[in-house]
Amino acid sequence: MDTLILAALVAILLFTLKSRDQRTRIGLLAHHLGQYQIEKLMETLTQGYLRALGESDLERRGQIWHLLATTETQLADQFGHFATSFARVEEANARASTLPVAIPYAAKLLPSATFDVRQAFVIHAQGISEAVANDMQRSLRDKAFTLSAELFLMQHTCHWFCRSKTVASARLLMQHQTRYEQVLASVGEQTRRAYSALLRLPTA
Repeated sequence: MDTLILAALVAILLFTLKSRDQRTRIGLLAHHLGQYQIEKLMETLTQGYLRALGESDLERRGQIWHLLATTETQLADQFGHFATSFARVEEANARASTLPVAIPYAAKLLPSATFDVRQAFVIHAQGISEAVANDMQRSLRDKAFTLSAELFLMQHTCHWFCRSKTVASARLLMQHQTRYEQVLASVGEQTRRAYSALLRLPTA
């Protein structure tokens, strides 16, 4: 019985510490994101892409694409400003654990098993901006596909920082019916290489 009680107390302690750690991270990220409309713009783009791709009338489809171009530019600009703002966060508070599950304060206790989220956000900002600029001259459909992947990967990083990689991947699958590996394979090549180098992932 004593062993069970001790195990229960340890479990409660770990849960409390994990919750406190996650609340701090969520609060930090929300403080910086709250200055922008990134989530709203992302939702507008996602829904707009679906409307454009499902529109049979070519003139109407063109109008939708034209309207979305303004939203794309706004989103790229705002996320760029966000990445610059978040870069001022102290490194100790901006590291995310690469462990598969959330362990309280793992980013500070096991710094070798972490990555710098500030650098990840810079990579995402560059990737989003490059996708919007479309220097690769992708078709509107392919541009939307690539930019969506860039946005989904950015959102995955936000959830990873606040919770864990496992939770982030589960949310990605639930919200967008897309696996983490699929998203990583669908972003621009420069994003994929820089992101993989940051997280020390193997590259093709």
